[in-house]
Amino acid sequence: MSGLVFDSIVKKFGDFIAVHETSLTIPQGKFVCLLGPSGCGKTTLLRMISGLEDPTAGRILLEGDDVTRIPTHQRDFGMVFQNLALFPHLSVGENIAYPLRIRGGSKADCFKAVKRLLDLVQLPDMADRPVAKLSGGQKQRVAIARALALEPKLFLLDEPLSALDAKLRESMQIELKQLQQKLGITTIVVTHDQREAMTMADLVVVMSQGKVHQVAPPVEIYRKPKDAFVADFIGSTNLISGRVSGVGKIAVAGGTLRADDLPKSGDVTLSVRPENIRVSKDNGENSPGSLIGDVSYIRDLGASIEFYLNVAGQQIMAITTPSDRPDVVAGDSVSVAFPKDACVVLGDA
Repeated sequence: MSGLVFDSIVKKFGDFIAVHETSLTIPQGKFVCLLGPSGCGKTTLLRMISGLEDPTAGRILLEGDDVTRIPTHQRDFGMVFQNLALFPHLSVGENIAYPLRIRGGSKADCFKAVKRLLDLVQLPDMADRPVAKLSGGQKQRVAIARALALEPKLFLLDEPLSALDAKLRESMQIELKQLQQKLGITTIVVTHDQREAMTMADLVVVMSQGKVHQVAPPVEIYRKPKDAFVADFIGSTNLISGRVSGVGKIAVAGGTLRADDLPKSGDVTLSVRPENIRVSKDNGENSPGSLIGDVSYIRDLGASIEFYLNVAGQQIMAITTPSDRPDVVAGDSVSVAFPKDACVVLGDA
């Protein structure tokens, strides 16, 4: 058995279930994002990994060893908190060396480690600088360096980039991913930012109300969401309800759509991403896979153009590039095509 394993983990606070029974495996050396809205249980799950919270039931295993009841300071994990928790009265080097010093490291060993770690996080020659004089991005790098000082088996980060401005946040996402790839350390990040998860993760764990909905690579999460929650939470989508009307066919308001992997009968919900929908001038036909609608609003964002459409009383959004923009304006009647391979059948949430 390798990697980090959650074996039927449950966490309750009184009668409230913060994390419902969860079993999953995080392979060694992967970058994993725990993703979900506030209060979904992702931080509680991270705190159980770190030992800051004890599970109500179940076990946590690392490389086959049960670490469920091992105290936090004995788990050999590195952690970066949301508020970074740097010591303001210490210099950059002293902050990074702190965990080495309390483990009894010599001054020479601490000096070498600080130099190596500052080079690693691209802050060379800053060991003597006061932490209070650093920018937000620099403080982030110092917190990361300190967490890596003891060469931990796991690297845990709780909303580490939330306090940064948008441009710096995107830059740090790439830097953090590149650093993880260089070190090959199993890294688990808590975030509510879908873009952040899609940018950094090898695996995304999507959570809601204490339950894990889907565990998969980012592209699979986006293109093949398991249920309506995942489809709606990750990016933008159109959720369309219908009823199976034949092999590969779904009867929906306004016509018939096509999809693979349909049940033999019953009601279904489809997820169709806006960029996969094709809008064209209404030719008076309503063939399978296409519906007739009206253009309600067009929003030109420069790099992309959003079309808001009224299709049989439901608002549908389509996205295209300027070079592929159809020759339509608000108020036009249009044909709205839903490609078969873009219609994803969702399971129960």
